[in-house]
Amino acid sequence: MNKYLKLFLFAFAISGSIIGYEASASDLSQDHQEVTNEGTTETVGDHAEEAHHGPAGWSVIPFAVLLLMIATGPLFYEHFWHKNYPKVAVALAVVVVAYYLFSLGNHHSPVHALFEYVQFIALLTGLFVASGGIMIIVDKKAAPLTNVALLAFGAVIANIIGTTGASMLLIRPFIRLNKNRIKSYHIIFFIFVISNIGGSLTPIGDPPLFLGFLKGIPFFWTLSHNLLPWIFAVIILLIVFYFMDKGNKADYSFGEEIATPTGKIGLRGSRNFIWLAVVVGAVFLDPNVFAWVPGIHYEGQKFSYIREIIMLAAAYLSYRFADKQALSGNDFSFEPIREVAFIFVGIFGTMMPALELVGNFAKSPEGAALITHNTLYWGTGLLSGFLDNAPTYVNFLTAGMAADGASINKVSEVIGYAQGGYANSILELKAISIAAVFFGAMTYIGNGPNFMVKSIAEQVGIKMPSFFGYILRFSIPLLVPLLVIVWLVFFYFEWI
Repeated sequence: MNKYLKLFLFAFAISGSIIGYEASASDLSQDHQEVTNEGTTETVGDHAEEAHHGPAGWSVIPFAVLLLMIATGPLFYEHFWHKNYPKVAVALAVVVVAYYLFSLGNHHSPVHALFEYVQFIALLTGLFVASGGIMIIVDKKAAPLTNVALLAFGAVIANIIGTTGASMLLIRPFIRLNKNRIKSYHIIFFIFVISNIGGSLTPIGDPPLFLGFLKGIPFFWTLSHNLLPWIFAVIILLIVFYFMDKGNKADYSFGEEIATPTGKIGLRGSRNFIWLAVVVGAVFLDPNVFAWVPGIHYEGQKFSYIREIIMLAAAYLSYRFADKQALSGNDFSFEPIREVAFIFVGIFGTMMPALELVGNFAKSPEGAALITHNTLYWGTGLLSGFLDNAPTYVNFLTAGMAADGASINKVSEVIGYAQGGYANSILELKAISIAAVFFGAMTYIGNGPNFMVKSIAEQVGIKMPSFFGYILRFSIPLLVPLLVIVWLVFFYFEWI
């Protein structure tokens, strides 16, 4: 079988395994890696969980139904969807959780998903509310170069306050700056650059990279190895955006007189930067890393709760003492975080079978035989666009290391893998890292801030494409070619 066939067979085999691969009890490792969305990792020992049968292929149907309804609801039955999406998401999640509890006898996965969800939503809530009280006033002319500069700035700070923090901080000023000419492509490129690809350089930037850091990958590994692909991808996206924006002649001022911009940049609610720093700093309070941090002990695992309390407390206090004019100027509302909270209840609840089937296949002899840096790039990437990219990252990192005879549960071997102690391991880890972050921009649900940015844009009246519209109009024609070029340049031919 030639190289091309192996590459695409692995990617499609992994995708097809969601429906067709049945994991047996013997396929389940007694010492496997469980991963949280926000960056906590826990090792489950032999005593933590009794062997259980893997999920049946049909158990991914609720997840598929949820994705389909997210895609078609706002388009074909908008009134029903907006009124009932919380009920739909919760009901589908309950179906899968009940299947795990009462049919499979697996209580570990639902409990883990619950903690994972709480950690996920606590971080997003903290960043959303804290940034909502910061009003950045960019009193400049809405010009393509100004927009490019803002997007480039966002791509940089995404590595300091995370893609979620940067997205929530900059989306409103970006919208205000372009209020008389804004179109959906502005928001899509914002998602591409700031909400995803921008956060490739540090473990703080995106949850998958933080998971790798917690497992033993050196903090500055991502900066030294992802820098060139980051520069390459960001520059190409900004160039494409510039020419698209340059051709935008829309004027939604409807003849109203517009004040001449002063060229100044102002700020209100600067005290909320303190709360933003508290939320970002709390991410590191992991009981599995620092023994002095209290945790909830469950079947040999330690789940974080102190950092979630800190994040939610920071959210409450940042809102309670926020600058009211900043909140008003931002048109702050809790609706976007409410929508994300309910939609992701459904996603976290229903995607358990898909993740388990994918992970087991990737670590099976059939999957491991197909593992190369090329297949890791496409396998990690394709699934990161439709499943949560954090556990996808760890599943493929586990598989990649296992294929080299290494274990993700041994810090020394993780460090060795990152430093080239195994054949081609640096390139494999680079492929997994880049794919998990870059492909998160493929859909609204590929990464946490995507859906929130969409919701904020729609809240102020911007007509956003549907789930499939996003993929067909923007991801396939604009993002996929870039992802192919990145693969060719940095992985297939290894030109750079």
